[in-house]
Amino acid sequence: MKFLNLLKNTIIVELNNYIRDTFMKKKVGIYGGTFDPIHLGHLITARSVKEIRNLSEIIFVPANKSPLKLNIESASTNDRFKMTKLAVEKYDGFSVSDYEVNKTEISYTINTIKYFKEKYENIELIIGYDNFLIFDKWYKSEKILNLVDIIVLKRFYEDSIKPKKNSNKFIFVDSPTIQISSTMIRERVSKNLPIDFLVSTEVSKYITENNLYKK
Repeated sequence: MKFLNLLKNTIIVELNNYIRDTFMKKKVGIYGGTFDPIHLGHLITARSVKEIRNLSEIIFVPANKSPLKLNIESASTNDRFKMTKLAVEKYDGFSVSDYEVNKTEISYTINTIKYFKEKYENIELIIGYDNFLIFDKWYKSEKILNLVDIIVLKRFYEDSIKPKKNSNKFIFVDSPTIQISSTMIRERVSKNLPIDFLVSTEVSKYITENNLYKK
């Protein structure tokens, strides 16, 4: 009996170690943002990066309070999280994390990265070109560079305006040029204009049912 119990415990330990090591070895992309709301441009870009960088998974991380967007009126944290979940949950290789939305303080990327580094060994942080241009304003930006590879969503017309500082520490990928913005969507909703083909059906329904972005 003791032998069987010992064998059982050994199997459980080995299985847990296997699961932990499997998750740790996955190459994942962290895609943060306010997602106010998340739109099809986000999804198309994420799928493109996943394929180009051969990522096992892309984790969407809605921010609680972005330190660079404190004065921008937005949907509630809970609404933004729910919309992001609705938009990504039906796609393999996409998931959403509530790590930042569960916090009460400002969402600093360095803290998010440290959290995911405990779960995954190989992490790539996905940012837009606009954030690349102001990356030196990010909280503890140098430490971020030392912890993860940073994938910059680059479009063809932006080649000539790369800043020199630390540009060799970023990986630029040619991402699809999708002329959709969350600002545009919020403005259209406020004017009672349709947002078909801009957001998923689920997100559009959620916005309508919860009367979001109405002035």
